Amino acid sequence: MIDSEPSLDFSTVIASTVHDMKNSLAMLMQAHSQWLAHLPDPDRHTPEQGVIDFEFAHLNGMLVQLLGLYKLGVNQMPLQPAYHELDDFIEAQLAAHQEVFASRGIIATYEVDPLSPLGFFDRELIASVLANSINNAIRYARHALLISVSDEAGQLVLTINDDGEGFPAEMIERQADYVQGINHSSGSTGLGLYFAGRIAALHQRNGVGGRTEISNGGPLGGGVFSLYLP
Repeated sequence: MIDSEPSLDFSTVIASTVHDMKNSLAMLMQAHSQWLAHLPDPDRHTPEQGVIDFEFAHLNGMLVQLLGLYKLGVNQMPLQPAYHELDDFIEAQLAAHQEVFASRGIIATYEVDPLSPLGFFDRELIASVLANSINNAIRYARHALLISVSDEAGQLVLTINDDGEGFPAEMIERQADYVQGINHSSGSTGLGLYFAGRIAALHQRNGVGGRTEISNGGPLGGGVFSLYLP
């Protein structure tokens, strides 16, 4: 006798589980923040607290990515672009990581081209891409991080620079492949680049889609992540 019951869609199960995990993590982060507020000031700014803040942000970013990739896979990622003031947008992204910057001794700054004060993009999706890139830069930065916003051939370019050792040469050479498999020496899967590339490509104008690029050098001499939006 053939079982006529429909089989489980494993990707849907995973997506539902990830959603529940994200909600649980949000509650854990809120409870931790409330607990922290009752501690004496010296106990709030310890190296251990810096690790907790960073890993909270890192876990949340990975869960957001997984949910985003699922929605992309089932065409449930609606694009809702609008005009945004870039100064306010970048300030909000940096403010979300301020405690981690402080605990790690990283000075984070930004520069917006005065000739390009506005950007047209989906705020939530681009914020998720920048959050992941900022977390990555924090992991490798020594003392400084810089977000710069400029216009290049009619495209809005958001660039995150750090003063770390930069991206591995092989990663830069193979960046068009995005998903590169697990790198046991760095722990990198390339999933962040794949996610960023997919989100960038959703933004299109006159047949031109957005894209990402990684390189080394820049004003701080370390890794450079650039997001191009038409």
